[in-house]
Amino acid sequence: MTISSSLNASVAGLSANASRLATIADNISNSSTFGYKRAVTDFHSMVLNTSQGSYSAGGVRVTTNRLIDERGSIVSTDNVTDLAVRGRGMMPVTTEAALGVGNTASQFLLTTTASFRPDDQGYLTSESGLILMGWPAGVDGSVPAFPRDTADGLTPVRINANLSAGEATTYVDVGLNLPATSTEFTSDGEVEELTVAYYDNLGTSENLSITFTPNVPAAGSTNEWEMEITDSASGGAVVGNYTLTFDDTRGAGGTLLSVVDNIGNPYDPLTGRVSITVDGGPLDVGIGFLGEPGGLTQLSDSFSPVSIQKDGNAVGNLNSIEIDPNGFIRASFDTGISKVIYQIPLVDVSNVNGLETLDQQTYRATPESGSYFLWDAGDGPTGDLLSYALEESATDVAGELTELIQTQRAYSSNAKVIQTVDEMLQETTNIKR
Repeated sequence: MTISSSLNASVAGLSANASRLATIADNISNSSTFGYKRAVTDFHSMVLNTSQGSYSAGGVRVTTNRLIDERGSIVSTDNVTDLAVRGRGMMPVTTEAALGVGNTASQFLLTTTASFRPDDQGYLTSESGLILMGWPAGVDGSVPAFPRDTADGLTPVRINANLSAGEATTYVDVGLNLPATSTEFTSDGEVEELTVAYYDNLGTSENLSITFTPNVPAAGSTNEWEMEITDSASGGAVVGNYTLTFDDTRGAGGTLLSVVDNIGNPYDPLTGRVSITVDGGPLDVGIGFLGEPGGLTQLSDSFSPVSIQKDGNAVGNLNSIEIDPNGFIRASFDTGISKVIYQIPLVDVSNVNGLETLDQQTYRATPESGSYFLWDAGDGPTGDLLSYALEESATDVAGELTELIQTQRAYSSNAKVIQTVDEMLQETTNIKR
């Protein structure tokens, strides 16, 4: 019984070391594979019941594990869509096959690094056929509040080279001086005019024509002007008419004293703006704060526009994209504007090593890993997302070669035990002779 148990234990030892050799071979062969996670083989002794004066060898069994939580070094690249997660968390990806049948949620996979490039349809795809997933932004560049415990809100990230974008003007802040002498009784009441361009919802350039008509009294000075705004997109219709009164007291002379709305929404003293409705929707016109310099002033000087500040841009074509550490993909256009088009979340689970390991350095959530949650990169327990970067293999070649030597010796030792047991059994057989 003791001799046969030794034979069985050594056979188990050969099998266990063969498994360990397989993981070492896998690790070494993937030492240059970006994002590869090292596999390890653990040995566990098998203890049999023994009686007094005798011992039976139980042998050994093995378990193999993938150390998914081990991260390799980060290396720089020259491709903006080479991505690596620095810290905890993984990027959501799907497969070309799932995209082909329109069911990307069925192949919701995770990876820590990949080199993506636009395919013929603009989808960010790796050489192995993985497609990056993200939350799409709205037309205003904001990302809606998607659910964080499901992949339903994720869509394949698509970068269209023909992507174009315009930005409608939402405000125009005007800074100018109106001549104080124009509101005196000796004035000829000359009307001052200003034209301001803005962009409508389609990126077309339109004009606001602003006229300032002084209120000339029979005697003295009124310090009062009528501001009228017409919109070219509305066929030249009047969209705003306001009566402006300027202060002439010491210390506040020349600043706005009051604004009365005749046509258009009331003046907002908190923003220093009036809201008018042009053909494309509301547009705020900034004229300054009451009692403060800046905006519209009335001083004893000539009519002089000082500054015009506004938002909005004409339609532009895509120049480039960039991906920031928080996972926001921003598209830059040749008109100088930049807007968010996607956000890449980072996925985290309770037990990272419980994930199911698949091909191409991808993983899938399992009951052992726990449920997943989609975080903003850099928030919660997750790290950040690095562009122009890839994660190297977690394999330490020197360490694997050392384990290879140990495995070889252990295998040879087990084989030697089998040879010894065979010789002992032969001796036992020879007793009968």
